[in-house]
Amino acid sequence: MTVDDTTSGAGEEPPSDSSVHATPHHEVDHTAEPTDDPLAIRLEQLILGADRRYTPFQAARTAGVSMDLASRFWRAMGFADIGQARALTEADVLALRRLAGLVEAGLLSEPMAIQVARSTGQTTARLAEWQIDSFLEGLTEPPEPGMTRTEVTYPLVELLLPELEEFLVYVWRRQLAAATGRVVQAADDEEMVDRRLAVGFADLVGFTRLTRRLEEEALGELVEAFETTAADLVAAHGGRLIKTLGDEVLFAADDAGTAAEIALRLVEAMALNETMPALRVGIAFGTVTTRMGDVFGTTVNLASRLTSIAPKDAVLVDGAFAKELTRTGDAPASEAQAAEEAAAAAERARLAEKEGRESVEPALPRYRFGLQPMWQRPVRGLGVVEPWLLARRTAPGSSS
Repeated sequence: MTVDDTTSGAGEEPPSDSSVHATPHHEVDHTAEPTDDPLAIRLEQLILGADRRYTPFQAARTAGVSMDLASRFWRAMGFADIGQARALTEADVLALRRLAGLVEAGLLSEPMAIQVARSTGQTTARLAEWQIDSFLEGLTEPPEPGMTRTEVTYPLVELLLPELEEFLVYVWRRQLAAATGRVVQAADDEEMVDRRLAVGFADLVGFTRLTRRLEEEALGELVEAFETTAADLVAAHGGRLIKTLGDEVLFAADDAGTAAEIALRLVEAMALNETMPALRVGIAFGTVTTRMGDVFGTTVNLASRLTSIAPKDAVLVDGAFAKELTRTGDAPASEAQAAEEAAAAAERARLAEKEGRESVEPALPRYRFGLQPMWQRPVRGLGVVEPWLLARRTAPGSSS
Protein backbone atom coordinates (compact mmCIF):
# COMPACT_ATOMS: atom_id res chain seq x y z
CA MET A 1 0.00 0.00 0.00
CA THR A 2 2.08 2.93 -1.14
CA VAL A 3 1.27 6.05 0.69
CA ASP A 4 1.51 9.76 0.18
CA ASP A 5 5.18 10.59 0.66
CA THR A 6 4.34 14.06 1.96
CA THR A 7 5.28 14.54 5.60
CA SER A 8 4.37 17.36 7.95
CA GLY A 9 6.12 18.82 10.94
CA ALA A 10 6.90 16.82 14.07
CA GLY A 11 3.76 15.80 15.90
CA GLU A 12 1.51 16.99 13.06
CA GLU A 13 -0.50 14.63 10.93
CA PRO A 14 -0.91 15.37 7.23
CA PRO A 15 -4.44 16.12 6.15
CA SER A 16 -6.54 13.17 5.12
CA ASP A 17 -6.88 12.66 1.36
CA SER A 18 -10.48 11.62 0.98
CA SER A 19 -10.21 11.54 -2.80
CA VAL A 20 -8.02 8.43 -2.84
CA HIS A 21 -9.84 5.12 -3.19
CA ALA A 22 -7.19 2.39 -3.42
CA THR A 23 -6.70 -1.06 -1.99
CA PRO A 24 -3.87 -1.56 0.52
CA HIS A 25 -4.44 -5.23 1.35
CA HIS A 26 -7.13 -6.74 -0.83
CA GLU A 27 -10.42 -5.96 -2.56
CA VAL A 28 -11.79 -3.75 0.22
CA ASP A 29 -11.86 0.02 -0.11
CA HIS A 30 -9.85 1.24 2.86
CA THR A 31 -10.94 4.83 2.40
CA ALA A 32 -14.57 3.79 2.86
CA GLU A 33 -16.72 5.38 5.51
CA PRO A 34 -18.13 3.17 8.31
CA THR A 35 -21.46 3.11 6.47
CA ASP A 36 -19.94 0.96 3.69
CA ASP A 37 -20.73 -2.72 3.22
CA PRO A 38 -20.60 -4.22 6.73
CA LEU A 39 -19.76 -7.71 5.46
CA ALA A 40 -16.75 -6.35 3.58
CA ILE A 41 -15.53 -4.63 6.73
CA ARG A 42 -16.11 -7.80 8.80
CA LEU A 43 -14.17 -9.89 6.26
CA GLU A 44 -11.30 -7.41 6.34
CA GLN A 45 -11.19 -7.52 10.13
CA LEU A 46 -11.29 -11.32 10.07
CA ILE A 47 -8.46 -11.65 7.57
CA LEU A 48 -6.24 -8.92 9.04
CA GLY A 49 -7.04 -9.82 12.63
CA ALA A 50 -7.45 -6.19 13.67
CA ASP A 51 -9.48 -3.04 13.13
CA ARG A 52 -8.49 -0.01 11.07
CA ARG A 53 -6.70 2.34 13.42
CA TYR A 54 -3.88 4.32 11.81
CA THR A 55 -3.28 6.59 8.88
CA PRO A 56 -0.01 5.82 7.05
CA PHE A 57 1.64 8.79 8.78
CA GLN A 58 0.51 7.56 12.21
CA ALA A 59 1.63 4.01 11.45
CA ALA A 60 5.10 5.17 10.40
CA ARG A 61 5.44 7.39 13.46
CA THR A 62 4.24 4.64 15.82
CA ALA A 63 6.73 2.19 14.28
CA GLY A 64 9.55 4.73 14.61
CA VAL A 65 10.14 4.72 10.86
CA SER A 66 10.46 7.72 8.57
CA MET A 67 7.55 8.32 6.25
CA ASP A 68 9.88 8.00 3.27
CA LEU A 69 11.11 4.54 4.31
CA ALA A 70 7.59 3.40 5.21
CA SER A 71 6.40 4.47 1.75
CA ARG A 72 9.19 2.53 0.06
CA PHE A 73 8.45 -0.59 2.12
CA TRP A 74 4.74 -0.44 1.33
CA ARG A 75 5.37 0.28 -2.33
CA ALA A 76 7.77 -2.69 -2.53
CA MET A 77 5.12 -4.94 -0.98
CA GLY A 78 2.77 -3.94 -3.79
CA PHE A 79 0.23 -2.02 -1.72
CA ALA A 80 -1.72 0.76 -3.36
CA ASP A 81 -1.57 4.46 -2.45
CA ILE A 82 -4.22 5.30 0.15
CA GLY A 83 -3.22 8.87 0.81
CA GLN A 84 -3.74 9.49 4.52
CA ALA A 85 -6.89 7.45 5.07
CA ARG A 86 -7.28 5.69 8.42
CA ALA A 87 -6.86 2.18 7.04
CA LEU A 88 -3.91 0.51 8.79
CA THR A 89 -3.74 -1.84 11.74
CA GLU A 90 -1.33 -2.91 14.46
CA ALA A 91 -0.04 -5.60 12.08
CA ASP A 92 1.04 -2.90 9.61
CA VAL A 93 2.93 -1.10 12.38
CA LEU A 94 4.59 -4.34 13.49
CA ALA A 95 5.66 -5.19 9.92
CA LEU A 96 7.29 -1.77 9.55
CA ARG A 97 9.01 -2.13 12.91
CA ARG A 98 10.36 -5.57 12.01
CA LEU A 99 11.79 -4.56 8.65
CA ALA A 100 13.31 -1.38 10.03
CA GLY A 101 14.68 -3.33 13.01
CA LEU A 102 16.50 -5.76 10.70
CA VAL A 103 18.12 -2.79 8.98
CA GLU A 104 19.05 -1.08 12.25
CA ALA A 105 20.57 -4.30 13.60
CA GLY A 106 22.74 -4.62 10.51
CA LEU A 107 21.20 -7.96 9.54
CA LEU A 108 19.87 -6.50 6.27
CA SER A 109 20.91 -3.49 4.27
CA GLU A 110 18.12 -1.12 3.37
CA PRO A 111 18.14 -2.20 -0.31
CA MET A 112 18.00 -5.84 0.80
CA ALA A 113 15.06 -5.13 3.09
CA ILE A 114 13.28 -3.52 0.14
CA GLN A 115 14.00 -6.66 -1.91
CA VAL A 116 12.60 -8.85 0.87
CA ALA A 117 9.43 -6.76 0.91
CA ARG A 118 9.14 -6.84 -2.88
CA SER A 119 9.73 -10.57 -3.34
CA THR A 120 7.32 -11.43 -0.53
CA GLY A 121 4.69 -9.06 -1.85
CA GLN A 122 4.88 -10.30 -5.41
CA THR A 123 4.73 -13.97 -4.43
CA THR A 124 1.88 -13.66 -1.95
CA ALA A 125 -0.10 -11.33 -4.23
CA ARG A 126 -0.18 -13.99 -6.91
CA LEU A 127 -1.09 -16.66 -4.37
CA ALA A 128 -3.91 -14.55 -2.95
CA GLU A 129 -5.32 -13.81 -6.40
CA TRP A 130 -5.28 -17.51 -7.29
CA GLN A 131 -7.01 -18.47 -4.05
CA ILE A 132 -9.76 -15.91 -4.53
CA ASP A 133 -10.27 -16.48 -8.26
CA SER A 134 -10.11 -20.26 -8.29
CA PHE A 135 -10.26 -21.75 -4.82
CA LEU A 136 -12.75 -19.66 -2.89
CA GLU A 137 -14.91 -18.96 -5.93
CA GLY A 138 -15.52 -22.67 -6.38
CA LEU A 139 -16.24 -23.28 -2.71
CA THR A 140 -18.65 -20.42 -2.12
CA GLU A 141 -21.50 -21.63 -4.32
CA PRO A 142 -24.62 -20.95 -2.24
CA PRO A 143 -25.78 -24.29 -0.78
CA GLU A 144 -29.42 -23.21 -0.63
CA PRO A 145 -31.69 -21.17 -2.93
CA GLY A 146 -31.93 -17.58 -1.83
CA MET A 147 -28.49 -17.46 -0.21
CA THR A 148 -25.88 -15.16 -1.65
CA ARG A 149 -22.24 -15.97 -2.24
CA THR A 150 -21.18 -13.29 0.27
CA GLU A 151 -23.26 -14.95 3.00
CA VAL A 152 -21.29 -18.16 2.50
CA THR A 153 -17.89 -16.46 2.26
CA TYR A 154 -17.47 -15.27 5.85
CA PRO A 155 -17.88 -18.63 7.67
CA LEU A 156 -15.79 -20.32 4.96
CA VAL A 157 -12.92 -17.87 5.34
CA GLU A 158 -13.20 -18.15 9.12
CA LEU A 159 -12.70 -21.93 8.89
CA LEU A 160 -10.02 -21.93 6.19
CA LEU A 161 -7.87 -19.00 7.28
CA PRO A 162 -5.95 -20.61 10.18
CA GLU A 163 -5.42 -23.85 8.24
CA LEU A 164 -4.17 -22.11 5.10
CA GLU A 165 -1.92 -19.86 7.18
CA GLU A 166 -0.28 -22.84 8.89
CA PHE A 167 0.11 -24.63 5.55
CA LEU A 168 1.68 -21.56 3.94
CA VAL A 169 4.30 -21.33 6.70
CA TYR A 170 5.01 -25.07 6.46
CA VAL A 171 5.58 -24.98 2.68
CA TRP A 172 7.72 -21.85 2.99
CA ARG A 173 9.94 -23.48 5.63
CA ARG A 174 10.39 -26.61 3.51
CA GLN A 175 11.27 -24.55 0.44
CA LEU A 176 13.63 -22.36 2.48
CA ALA A 177 15.39 -25.43 3.89
CA ALA A 178 15.82 -26.89 0.39
CA ALA A 179 17.11 -23.61 -1.07
CA THR A 180 19.53 -23.11 1.82
CA GLY A 181 20.85 -26.63 1.40
CA ARG A 182 21.54 -26.05 -2.28
CA VAL A 183 23.38 -22.81 -1.63
CA VAL A 184 25.62 -24.01 1.22
CA GLN A 185 26.74 -26.94 -0.91
CA ALA A 186 28.16 -24.54 -3.50
CA ALA A 187 31.82 -25.09 -4.26
CA ASP A 188 32.88 -21.61 -3.15
CA ASP A 189 31.52 -18.26 -2.02
CA GLU A 190 31.31 -16.97 -5.58
CA GLU A 191 29.05 -19.86 -6.62
CA MET A 192 26.63 -19.00 -3.80
CA VAL A 193 25.55 -15.98 -5.89
CA ASP A 194 26.55 -16.80 -9.48
CA ARG A 195 25.95 -20.52 -9.80
CA ARG A 196 26.42 -23.07 -12.58
CA LEU A 197 23.00 -24.46 -13.43
CA ALA A 198 21.16 -26.16 -16.24
CA VAL A 199 18.37 -23.84 -17.38
CA GLY A 200 15.55 -24.94 -19.66
CA PHE A 201 12.55 -23.43 -21.42
CA ALA A 202 9.61 -25.58 -22.53
CA ASP A 203 7.32 -23.92 -25.06
CA LEU A 204 3.98 -24.95 -26.57
CA VAL A 205 4.17 -24.79 -30.38
CA GLY A 206 1.51 -22.75 -32.19
CA PHE A 207 0.01 -21.29 -29.02
CA THR A 208 -0.76 -17.94 -30.68
CA ARG A 209 -2.94 -19.70 -33.27
CA LEU A 210 -4.69 -21.59 -30.49
CA THR A 211 -5.64 -18.36 -28.74
CA ARG A 212 -7.58 -17.33 -31.86
CA ARG A 213 -9.31 -20.68 -32.24
CA LEU A 214 -10.22 -21.77 -28.72
CA GLU A 215 -12.81 -20.32 -26.40
CA GLU A 216 -11.40 -18.51 -23.37
CA GLU A 217 -12.46 -21.25 -20.94
CA ALA A 218 -10.94 -24.03 -23.06
CA LEU A 219 -7.74 -22.04 -23.48
CA GLY A 220 -7.54 -21.47 -19.74
CA GLU A 221 -7.99 -25.19 -19.07
CA LEU A 222 -5.25 -26.05 -21.57
CA VAL A 223 -2.79 -23.59 -19.99
CA GLU A 224 -3.63 -24.84 -16.50
CA ALA A 225 -3.11 -28.47 -17.57
CA PHE A 226 0.23 -27.61 -19.17
CA GLU A 227 1.47 -25.65 -16.16
CA THR A 228 0.30 -28.32 -13.71
CA THR A 229 1.94 -31.15 -15.66
CA ALA A 230 5.17 -29.19 -16.02
CA ALA A 231 5.28 -28.19 -12.36
CA ASP A 232 4.67 -31.76 -11.19
CA LEU A 233 7.30 -33.27 -13.48
CA VAL A 234 9.93 -30.65 -12.68
CA ALA A 235 9.45 -31.07 -8.94
CA ALA A 236 9.24 -34.88 -9.01
CA HIS A 237 12.56 -35.23 -10.83
CA GLY A 238 14.59 -32.82 -8.75
CA GLY A 239 14.34 -29.56 -10.68
CA ARG A 240 12.90 -26.19 -9.76
CA LEU A 241 10.13 -24.41 -11.61
CA ILE A 242 11.30 -20.80 -11.91
CA LYS A 243 8.19 -19.34 -13.52
CA THR A 244 5.34 -20.00 -15.92
CA LEU A 245 4.46 -17.70 -18.82
CA GLY A 246 1.21 -19.22 -20.09
CA ASP A 247 2.53 -21.17 -23.06
CA GLU A 248 6.06 -21.48 -21.66
CA VAL A 249 7.74 -22.64 -18.47
CA LEU A 250 11.24 -21.90 -17.23
CA PHE A 251 12.94 -24.49 -15.04
CA ALA A 252 16.41 -25.07 -13.60
CA ALA A 253 18.39 -27.99 -12.20
CA ASP A 254 21.71 -28.34 -10.43
CA ASP A 255 23.04 -30.89 -12.91
CA ALA A 256 22.67 -31.64 -16.60
CA GLY A 257 21.36 -35.19 -16.11
CA THR A 258 18.41 -33.98 -14.03
CA ALA A 259 17.54 -31.27 -16.57
CA ALA A 260 17.77 -33.75 -19.47
CA GLU A 261 15.42 -36.18 -17.73
CA ILE A 262 12.92 -33.41 -17.00
CA ALA A 263 13.00 -32.12 -20.58
CA LEU A 264 12.41 -35.51 -22.17
CA ARG A 265 9.64 -36.40 -19.74
CA LEU A 266 7.91 -33.11 -20.52
CA VAL A 267 7.98 -33.90 -24.24
CA GLU A 268 6.77 -37.47 -23.60
CA ALA A 269 3.96 -36.33 -21.29
CA MET A 270 2.68 -33.71 -23.73
CA ALA A 271 2.82 -36.21 -26.61
CA LEU A 272 0.54 -38.57 -24.67
CA ASN A 273 -2.11 -35.86 -24.31
CA GLU A 274 -4.02 -35.49 -27.57
CA THR A 275 -5.42 -32.12 -26.57
CA MET A 276 -1.97 -30.59 -26.14
CA PRO A 277 0.03 -28.89 -28.89
CA ALA A 278 3.55 -30.10 -29.65
CA LEU A 279 6.28 -29.07 -27.24
CA ARG A 280 9.81 -27.88 -27.86
CA VAL A 281 12.52 -27.49 -25.23
CA GLY A 282 15.85 -25.68 -25.13
CA ILE A 283 18.47 -26.15 -22.39
CA ALA A 284 21.80 -24.46 -21.70
CA PHE A 285 24.37 -25.05 -18.97
CA GLY A 286 26.52 -22.39 -17.38
CA THR A 287 26.82 -19.56 -14.89
CA VAL A 288 23.50 -18.06 -13.84
CA THR A 289 22.72 -15.09 -11.64
CA THR A 290 19.76 -15.66 -9.32
CA ARG A 291 17.69 -12.79 -7.97
CA MET A 292 14.32 -12.90 -6.19
CA GLY A 293 13.71 -16.47 -7.31
CA ASP A 294 14.39 -15.68 -10.97
CA VAL A 295 17.45 -16.45 -13.10
CA PHE A 296 19.37 -14.15 -15.42
CA GLY A 297 22.37 -14.15 -17.71
CA THR A 298 23.74 -15.38 -21.00
CA THR A 299 22.93 -19.02 -20.14
CA VAL A 300 19.24 -18.15 -19.74
CA ASN A 301 19.21 -16.17 -22.99
CA LEU A 302 20.84 -19.06 -24.84
CA ALA A 303 18.29 -21.54 -23.51
CA SER A 304 15.50 -19.26 -24.74
CA ARG A 305 17.06 -18.98 -28.21
CA LEU A 306 17.52 -22.75 -28.45
CA THR A 307 13.85 -23.21 -27.61
CA SER A 308 12.81 -20.92 -30.45
CA ILE A 309 14.74 -23.01 -33.03
CA ALA A 310 14.01 -26.48 -31.60
CA PRO A 311 11.96 -28.89 -33.74
CA LYS A 312 8.53 -29.98 -32.54
CA ASP A 313 8.55 -32.58 -29.75
CA ALA A 314 12.32 -32.26 -29.45
CA VAL A 315 14.98 -30.99 -27.05
CA LEU A 316 17.93 -28.87 -28.16
CA VAL A 317 20.90 -28.28 -25.83
CA ASP A 318 24.02 -26.17 -26.10
CA GLY A 319 27.60 -27.42 -26.31
CA ALA A 320 28.32 -26.81 -22.62
CA PHE A 321 25.30 -28.91 -21.66
CA ALA A 322 26.34 -31.71 -24.02
CA LYS A 323 29.87 -31.61 -22.60
CA GLU A 324 28.53 -31.81 -19.05
CA LEU A 325 26.37 -34.85 -19.88
CA THR A 326 29.45 -36.53 -21.34
CA ARG A 327 31.60 -35.62 -18.34
CA THR A 328 29.14 -37.15 -15.88
CA GLY A 329 28.74 -40.32 -17.96
CA ASP A 330 25.09 -39.69 -18.78
CA ALA A 331 25.79 -39.55 -22.53
CA PRO A 332 28.58 -40.86 -24.79
CA ALA A 333 30.98 -38.48 -26.48
CA SER A 334 29.73 -39.91 -29.78
CA GLU A 335 27.48 -42.68 -31.03
CA ALA A 336 30.56 -44.37 -32.51
CA GLN A 337 32.09 -44.53 -29.05
CA ALA A 338 28.86 -45.92 -27.61
CA ALA A 339 28.73 -48.57 -30.33
CA GLU A 340 32.33 -49.59 -29.66
CA GLU A 341 31.68 -49.84 -25.93
CA ALA A 342 28.52 -51.87 -26.52
CA ALA A 343 30.37 -54.23 -28.85
CA ALA A 344 33.23 -54.64 -26.36
CA ALA A 345 30.81 -55.31 -23.51
CA ALA A 346 28.93 -57.86 -25.63
CA GLU A 347 32.19 -59.61 -26.53
CA ARG A 348 33.22 -59.83 -22.86
CA ALA A 349 29.83 -61.26 -21.99
CA ARG A 350 30.15 -63.82 -24.82
CA LEU A 351 33.61 -64.90 -23.61
CA ALA A 352 32.39 -65.17 -20.04
CA GLU A 353 29.53 -67.41 -21.14
CA LYS A 354 31.87 -69.56 -23.27
CA GLU A 355 34.21 -70.05 -20.30
CA GLY A 356 31.36 -70.87 -17.96
CA ARG A 357 31.71 -67.69 -15.96
CA GLU A 358 28.90 -65.34 -14.98
CA SER A 359 29.11 -61.99 -16.75
CA VAL A 360 29.53 -59.11 -14.33
CA GLU A 361 28.39 -56.33 -16.69
CA PRO A 362 25.49 -55.81 -19.06
CA ALA A 363 25.99 -55.98 -22.80
CA LEU A 364 24.00 -52.79 -23.36
CA PRO A 365 25.58 -49.34 -22.93
CA ARG A 366 25.05 -47.63 -19.59
CA TYR A 367 24.23 -44.22 -21.04
CA ARG A 368 20.82 -42.68 -20.38
CA PHE A 369 20.92 -40.08 -23.15
CA GLY A 370 22.16 -39.67 -26.68
CA LEU A 371 23.41 -36.50 -28.35
CA GLN A 372 23.34 -35.68 -32.06
CA PRO A 373 25.17 -32.57 -33.32
CA MET A 374 22.99 -30.25 -35.37
CA TRP A 375 23.77 -27.53 -37.87
CA GLN A 376 25.74 -24.52 -36.71
CA ARG A 377 23.80 -21.31 -36.94
CA PRO A 378 24.05 -17.70 -35.79
CA VAL A 379 21.88 -16.77 -32.83
CA ARG A 380 21.02 -13.13 -32.36
CA GLY A 381 23.17 -11.55 -29.67
CA LEU A 382 25.05 -14.79 -28.93
CA GLY A 383 27.10 -15.45 -32.07
CA VAL A 384 27.32 -18.84 -33.78
CA VAL A 385 26.16 -21.83 -31.74
CA GLU A 386 26.10 -25.56 -32.45
CA PRO A 387 22.98 -27.10 -30.92
CA TRP A 388 22.78 -30.76 -30.00
CA LEU A 389 19.63 -32.84 -30.28
CA LEU A 390 18.99 -34.67 -27.01
CA ALA A 391 17.33 -38.09 -27.07
CA ARG A 392 16.69 -40.94 -24.66
CA ARG A 393 18.76 -44.12 -24.97
CA THR A 394 16.73 -46.16 -22.48
CA ALA A 395 13.06 -46.82 -21.80
CA PRO A 396 11.26 -43.87 -20.16
CA GLY A 397 10.74 -45.65 -16.87
CA SER A 398 14.23 -47.02 -16.46
CA SER A 399 15.74 -43.89 -14.93
CA SER A 400 13.03 -43.29 -12.34
